[in-house]
Amino acid sequence: MDSLFRLDGKIALVTGGASGIGEAACRVFAAAGAQVLIVDIDRERAEALAGELDGARALIADITDEEQVRQTFAGLERLEVLFNNAGIGLVGNLEETPAEDFRRLLRVNVEGLYLVTKYALPLLKASRGSIVNMGSVAGLIGVKRRFAYCATKGAVVAMTRQLAVDYPTEIRVNCICPGTVDTPFVEAYLEKYHRHEKAKVRAELNARQPIGRLGRPEEIAHLALYLSSAEAGFVTGSVVTIDGGWTAA
Repeated sequence: MDSLFRLDGKIALVTGGASGIGEAACRVFAAAGAQVLIVDIDRERAEALAGELDGARALIADITDEEQVRQTFAGLERLEVLFNNAGIGLVGNLEETPAEDFRRLLRVNVEGLYLVTKYALPLLKASRGSIVNMGSVAGLIGVKRRFAYCATKGAVVAMTRQLAVDYPTEIRVNCICPGTVDTPFVEAYLEKYHRHEKAKVRAELNARQPIGRLGRPEEIAHLALYLSSAEAGFVTGSVVTIDGGWTAA
């Protein structure tokens, strides 16, 4: 069983890799034998994590800046796995969403994924590699007061399917759609919007998943590992929920 889901000798790049699900994925990929490239704007955290993982490197880049993305990939000779994990959220319905904030989510969650994938694609085609995109249940169903976030994650789902259709024999492309996961992302949400009622809202977030709890970063990371491994060789164009039963309910 130890030989399953291995990435020995492969290079895996994770955007937003310095914290949360991205950090968990870097640790899981490294444990599976990959050389991990940690792409993040947080130099301190990225370099600290790289120092903990054998063969890992921190690449400091803003995925919304095309020149920074181009330079990042120009410095790579090969790549087998891309995990497009970086993303941001926003609370608000249509009327509560300023145009500037809507554009900001589009830049990070959609354009950032586009730019990273565009410049990674030649390397991935050469290696017949794998892309895993970070979607969300919010890309599949409506979530109250998440207008911009739902819009961008719906785009991620569509982009995943389109890439799989356009490059069916050259690369594999899949999308993970988690429910709410216990990460710094959630802590920041609670601090910003529910500072005086954190315990109450956290309980509500746990209850939103029928399984009765938040997801764990390492659970999402292990799904990303499977989708990146040889054992998932027949899996492409798939949108996989990992949401404690949320979308089934």
